[in-house]
Amino acid sequence: MIELGDKVVSLDIVREKFICDLAKCKGICCVQGESGAPMEDDEVELLEAEYEKIKPFLREEGRKAVKEQGTSVRDADQEMVTPLINRKFECAYALLENGIARCGIEKAWEAGATSFRKPVSCHIYPIRVKNYQSLRAVNYDRWKVCDPARVLGETENMPVYRFVKTGIERKFGADFYQKLQIISENLEEDENPDE
Repeated sequence: MIELGDKVVSLDIVREKFICDLAKCKGICCVQGESGAPMEDDEVELLEAEYEKIKPFLREEGRKAVKEQGTSVRDADQEMVTPLINRKFECAYALLENGIARCGIEKAWEAGATSFRKPVSCHIYPIRVKNYQSLRAVNYDRWKVCDPARVLGETENMPVYRFVKTGIERKFGADFYQKLQIISENLEEDENPDE
């Protein structure tokens, strides 16, 4: 672990390798889990304001879930998350295209219909952030369904932090990303001193 301002960061974020392999995982992270995608306070408000623009991009089941539950809900941990279809596993904003789940919010963003790309928690996954009173823990989340992503990441030598660069910059800023890059380079030098 390293400290960067008010953040305690797992070194796994710079050491471990990861690239989503949608051909193998089929976007299962959008349709399997204990609750919806974590949302920040400003995202809850933005999604509420932008929902009518996003709605046409969603499946009927997703629209029904939002109508019944709202654009975001509190989960068992009292955190705001996206609603689930039938309150079970599948995110209300998930689309299925060619057998692969993807984000309907992001599809609306790609079409220029909304300024909201998707929850930042999805954008930086497999990084998860936990807020505590005086610090934020920034960790690498290892989920079995992402085994193909670890294999592809190793094959392509893609560190987690580089794979989610735009999400990290969106969440923490470009300066934070650059610090991770420096840490990664220093670790490489320490591990390969003769190169």
